[in-house]
Amino acid sequence: MRVVMFGYQTWGHRTLQALLDSTHDVVLVVTHPKSDHVYEKIWDDSVAELAEKHGVPVLLRNRPDDEELLTALREAEPDIIVANNWRTWLPPEIFDLPPHGTLNVHDSLLPSYAGFSPLIWALINGEREVGVTAHRMDAELDAGDVVFQRSVPVGPTDTATDLFHRTVDLIGPIVRDSLDRIESGTAEWVPQDRSRASFFHKRSVEDSRIDWTWPAEDLERLVRAQSDPYPNAFTYHRGERIRIVSAALSQADYGGTPGRIFIREGDGVVIVAGTEARFGRSKGLVVRRVRTEDGVEHAATDYFRTMGGYLTARP
Repeated sequence: MRVVMFGYQTWGHRTLQALLDSTHDVVLVVTHPKSDHVYEKIWDDSVAELAEKHGVPVLLRNRPDDEELLTALREAEPDIIVANNWRTWLPPEIFDLPPHGTLNVHDSLLPSYAGFSPLIWALINGEREVGVTAHRMDAELDAGDVVFQRSVPVGPTDTATDLFHRTVDLIGPIVRDSLDRIESGTAEWVPQDRSRASFFHKRSVEDSRIDWTWPAEDLERLVRAQSDPYPNAFTYHRGERIRIVSAALSQADYGGTPGRIFIREGDGVVIVAGTEARFGRSKGLVVRRVRTEDGVEHAATDYFRTMGGYLTARP
């Protein structure tokens, strides 16, 4: 089949590589220009460079809303469009243009976690599995009929970085298997159960700010979800911002006021957490390693030399 690819960052790069390695003919690639957005500088393998290396025409667009792009798409005469990590809505005159429409590849188990940063949100929320879905694009974002879906388990110590590597490896097989089914006419399109749908916004630095009224279990997952190279979860100590690089759930229960720097436990320092911490039946967050604004990483037991005082959401 003749394929046009819309995509960006490593997700788009993996998709394009799978197409280039297949029997299909990639006739045009559309990708975004480089971005200064903190999350878009992570996993930023260049789709444009890969396409140019293989002699595939490339168009750079922030949004697909100009006549020149539509003309180029019509002239390319694709049998199908494949999209992965295209950051804006595609209009129907594009996604319905080819005979087989547009296959969108999304890194969640749709209908859950449509939208942005699904792996991070899923890890924060304690999901037991994550995955990748290939579905036919329609007018509602990430809501079209599903043709292929694969999952991987989430382990008790997995970080968002671990889950990224595990799910990005699913892209190639899913793209190839989906296109094989579509080309052969054996694809079975399954409507999504919209009663189970959830939709999440892009993450920003504000979403990494620690709220010590969250239960410690949730905060421990937040720290893992904001693992390097993502912007780490952060808090303030004596007016200075510190990033929590490593943390665990406490063994004992602790009582008091959320954010209190309480006591050493094991190789870390317990911070009181949770709205019901005053009852003394809640776990604390054992902070193990922190990073200061100068980029230096410290063991929490070295950084917090005396107990007492508070970690706060703002200076």
